Amino acid sequence: MKKSRTQPKENLQAIAGAAEILKAHPLFARLEMSCTAAKAESDFATNAFARLVIARWATWSGEFSCRVELNAWRRLSPPEWANVIAQATLHHYFCHPDPENRDQVYSTACSVLAYDFLETIGCGLRPSELQPAQPPRLGHDLPTVLRAFERDQSLLSQFDCLNLNGPGASPFVFDGEPPPISPKDRRQREEALAAAIRASVVQAIDKAGAAASHAIRRNPNSFAGRARSWFIASYPLLASLAAGFEIIEDEAICKSLDISIAAVDSELCRIYINPLFAWTYESMKFAIAHELLHVGLRHEPRRQGRDPYLWNVACDYVINGWLVTMGIGTIPTGDLLLDPELGFERESAEAIYDRIVSDLRTMRRLAKARTMAGKGLPDMISKRPAAWWNGPGVDLDEFYRRSLYDGLDLQLSRTGRGLLPGELVEEIRALHHRPIPWDVALSQWLDNFFPPIEAKRSFMRASRRQSSAPDIPRPVWLRPEEQRKARTFGAVLDTSGSMSPRLLARALGAIASYAESRDVPYVRVMQCDAGVHDMGYVAPETLMGRVEVKGRGGTILQPAVDRLQSVDDFPRDAPFLIITDGSCDVLTVRREHAYLMPEGCRLPFQTAAPRFALETES
Repeated sequence: MKKSRTQPKENLQAIAGAAEILKAHPLFARLEMSCTAAKAESDFATNAFARLVIARWATWSGEFSCRVELNAWRRLSPPEWANVIAQATLHHYFCHPDPENRDQVYSTACSVLAYDFLETIGCGLRPSELQPAQPPRLGHDLPTVLRAFERDQSLLSQFDCLNLNGPGASPFVFDGEPPPISPKDRRQREEALAAAIRASVVQAIDKAGAAASHAIRRNPNSFAGRARSWFIASYPLLASLAAGFEIIEDEAICKSLDISIAAVDSELCRIYINPLFAWTYESMKFAIAHELLHVGLRHEPRRQGRDPYLWNVACDYVINGWLVTMGIGTIPTGDLLLDPELGFERESAEAIYDRIVSDLRTMRRLAKARTMAGKGLPDMISKRPAAWWNGPGVDLDEFYRRSLYDGLDLQLSRTGRGLLPGELVEEIRALHHRPIPWDVALSQWLDNFFPPIEAKRSFMRASRRQSSAPDIPRPVWLRPEEQRKARTFGAVLDTSGSMSPRLLARALGAIASYAESRDVPYVRVMQCDAGVHDMGYVAPETLMGRVEVKGRGGTILQPAVDRLQSVDDFPRDAPFLIITDGSCDVLTVRREHAYLMPEGCRLPFQTAAPRFALETES
């Protein structure tokens, strides 16, 4: 009988080094697994690396244990042994060892899944003998991979090299006849793996955040640190946003910014927490969710020239009502903006703002209401305009929109809508789609008044005759000239000193481009500051050239509107466009009309007419 060789000492040292690598790994350090070196060389084939042995704890007990046995006679480096042990560990926590499935196809499919997951997270170095010629990429679950093997039997020989126990051999060895995995054991392993993945993600994010901000130290055991970790690990809707924001708990900073409870700075990606406030863990969750929703719902860019504090009040009414409905934490103090009887959480922030400013008594009462920042102070901190970012890559607005939308998608796929208010879901989905550019929206509005001119057949003009039948007269297609001449619209141009020449040029250029593309031969243009300057009918190509601007004084637009409505040569059903910055008088318009205004400007009166925001160049 051939005497078995002893385990080489250098191989045992490499296995010990692999154990140290796994202890330092963010995922596998949290997964318990028994790992030993095999005692007999004859237990393994020459091309085997490891196997999972499922054995009974005791003869009187029905419980079974799982351990990893390593072929210590194979010469591998510590990183390579770490990769082998990691794959065996994944087999256990994926619940792959199944006494009812012992065929080669099943074991190879399990090896494919473990290999794909291991390649994604990375651990050690893959031994060359266990490396396939090309990545499998057959699916993300066991039934899908098994179906792929059924469709193409050549895949079995192609990926059989992934088996830890060698090609053609199962990596799962059963000592005795263990029963199938119970639902309780399966659930425990899945929960342990999920907890390890969440903890490793939080650790990776914290490590990246620490590298990006050396000066700020975060206490992971504080209420704020625990709440932030809870959002990242357990609440997908706000996980991405929470991961991207730094929690600042600094008394001096909060005092300098006049923050009594909390505030958010979307530009610096910081949430400020006042440590002097009497916090509880649940109230901290509420405050962080409140500030993250301000950012995710893009409340700052949506302000559009409104009063900053009253706009903040309107947004707080919506957010606080939603958070109470969703059951996220508890409201930090009873005097924050929350009134379920008003039903504000069922309205948009824009509608609530309009209700506030139209009621003088309500506006005075809310002028001293308390936000997260304090009485009379907004908790959205911003010192730059909404469109300040013009660098390379994705801008902040797109990043925050995508983060909240991806969080909603993950939340719905994991737990369903649950306690999420329907209005919040609709608003997130609406914000995910970028608004239509102003020039496109303006063209769509004008298209309602200028349908394409229908060509008509006419025998009044000679047409080309076909060579095959020259004696047969054929009609010509004509566009009626009377229809073309009736296609016009008016433009009331605010030429006061507050309108910059660049804005006027962009607005006139957009109007001229549309008129040329829709067969509008002339546009009736009225310039107006304190007086009216009628330019008459102007061809679109003239507006694209040099236009003399008259006025540059005060702003009274009603005389220009009245003249355009009363002139005899202007069609009664023709619309007109009012171009202004909002610093004008209250207008009374009896025709179809719309307003083209610079972004962020507002009219001093209520109107149902469409308003298009002319984007300002940075």
